Amino acid sequence: MKVLITGRRGQVGHCLVERLTERADLEVIACDRNELDITNNEQVMSTIVQLNPDVIINAAAHTAVDKAETDIENCYATNHSGPLSLAKAAEMVDALLLHISTDYVFDGSKREAYTEIDSTEPKGIYGKSKLAGERAIEENCSRYAILRTAWVFGEHGNNFVKTMLRLGAERDELGVIGDQCGGPSYAGDIADALITMMDKFSQADTNLSGVYHFSGAPYVSWYEFACEIFSHAQAYGVLKSLPLVKKITADQYPLPASRPTNSRLSCSKIESVFGIKPSDWKRALTNIVEYK
Repeated sequence: MKVLITGRRGQVGHCLVERLTERADLEVIACDRNELDITNNEQVMSTIVQLNPDVIINAAAHTAVDKAETDIENCYATNHSGPLSLAKAAEMVDALLLHISTDYVFDGSKREAYTEIDSTEPKGIYGKSKLAGERAIEENCSRYAILRTAWVFGEHGNNFVKTMLRLGAERDELGVIGDQCGGPSYAGDIADALITMMDKFSQADTNLSGVYHFSGAPYVSWYEFACEIFSHAQAYGVLKSLPLVKKITADQYPLPASRPTNSRLSCSKIESVFGIKPSDWKRALTNIVEYK
C-alpha cells in the first residue's frame, strides 16, 4: 500500500513519518510544502495522479490562529483550497483521504463535550477556514475521514508544553488561563489514531467515511495543564526550580483571535467505530525530557 503524507514537518506529520516508515508493508512518500504545496491545485493534481497513492494523509495546515485574523487569504488557501484539491485528486485515483481538523469549528459555548453531530459555529478565521476545508472534503471525496482534535503537543515543533517549559525557566511567576477547558492531545497519539483508521478502512466491508473526534483525557483547563507540565518537569529534573503559577481569565490575556471556552471533544464515536481510546496526555508527559 502506498501512503502519501503532506505536512511532514509538522507535529503530527513528523510522528506519522516516524511510525509509517517502520512498516515493511507500506511505501511512504512524505512531503513538506517545498515538495508538495497543497495550495497549488495544478501541482496537487499532477503529483497525485503520477504517484497514484492508496492513502493520502493531510497533516498540512495553517495553524497560526492569531495571524490568521489578518493573513486571511493564505489561511484559506491552506485550510480550504488545499483540502479541496486533495479531495478532488483523491477521488480521481480512488484514494482514501485522512484529514486533520480542529475544535475551533465550534464556538465553545456548549456545556458538555462536543459530538460530531453538534452544530458548528466557528468564531475566528482559523476555525472558519478549517470548517470550509471539512466541507470541501465531504462534498468532493467518497472515501475520507476528518479527524477533529485539540490542544496538540509533542516533542517536535512549537506547542504549549514547550512554551511552559521555556517560561518556567525564565520567570519566577506566570499567569495561565483557567476558564478555558479541553483535552490535550499528544501528537504521537493523533498519528497512531490516523494509522489505526487507515488500517481499519482497508479491512472494512463498509464505507466508514465521516467526521470523528479525537483528543485527550482527562479534560483540564490550560491552568491545570500547565500545573501538570510543571509537576512532571520537577519530577524528571527538567527544571531546577518551578515558577508560581497563577490562574487568570481569558479576559485578562486578550489575543487577536477568540478561543473556544469549551474545547472538550467527545471521543465515543471513534472508540465505538475504530476502538481508539482518548489520548493519554499524562503518559505522554513522562517523556518530558524530550520536550526541551
